[in-house]
Amino acid sequence: MLLDCVIIGGGPSGLNAALVLARAKKNIILFDENKPRNAVTHKSHGFITRDGIKPSEFKRIAKQDLAKYPNLSVENQRVINIKKENESFIIYTDDGSSYRSRKVILATGLQDVLPEIAGIHEFYGTSLFICPFCDGWELKDRRLVVIAENDRAMHLTKMVSNWSSDLVVCTNGKQVFSEEEKQLLQNKNIQIVESEIEALHGEKGYLQKVKFINGMEIEREGGFVVSELKQTSTLAESLGCSITEMGGIETDDFGRTNIDGIYASGDTTFSMPQLIIAASEGSKVAAGVVSDLINEDF
Repeated sequence: MLLDCVIIGGGPSGLNAALVLARAKKNIILFDENKPRNAVTHKSHGFITRDGIKPSEFKRIAKQDLAKYPNLSVENQRVINIKKENESFIIYTDDGSSYRSRKVILATGLQDVLPEIAGIHEFYGTSLFICPFCDGWELKDRRLVVIAENDRAMHLTKMVSNWSSDLVVCTNGKQVFSEEEKQLLQNKNIQIVESEIEALHGEKGYLQKVKFINGMEIEREGGFVVSELKQTSTLAESLGCSITEMGGIETDDFGRTNIDGIYASGDTTFSMPQLIIAASEGSKVAAGVVSDLINEDF
């Protein structure tokens, strides 16, 4: 059977792409390995009608919506390879199965790589986060720390200052600020600590203290961290998709990559990491796929 489209990735982008394609009467399969980037997140915010929802509940409701469409199948399998053959693609999964599809949407997402600091994973997702738009409200007006080891430190600090005026920026031994930036932060009463962090301390996921190798300690009630981002899948690279300088899959406005028939959507393109934006992108890319299929068949 020749499918119209295969979607790889069951996050909000892939799920919403599946909905749009199903409603366009296309025969599709959504492959969901069920290893979401937000697995540690207790509640997701910023999505109207779904503010504060658990990611697992969001997915349950989404799959309930998709179950209404008989032309859509959701498979809990990992795609291990994709090969182009003539005008279609062969998709291989880890259980030994193969599928043929005219189009493929890569919605495989990203993985956050946190700084190597003792205790950091204990607090990540409970009192330490990466996105102030997602979790700033819950930490508003508290004593916060910003942990950043690269040149994104200034940007994140500026953003976090919107939610709290009591900030300490920790660079974990790295020199990431220019003299002008240091002066600007000083003028805003934002302390910079460039000493290496020994460990983070607290209880039950709630940060209480940052301890440095020089013996210094600061009390904090939560904060934000700059993570390194990497693709969770090498499929785009193996297909020959162009990658941006930031490491995202390069696309046009409707998710088309430089490989005809391959599309990318959501975090994998390094879009803003919010549920509602990823879902919106999934909808837009699916519309692009539907448009291309119609034009080819007209």
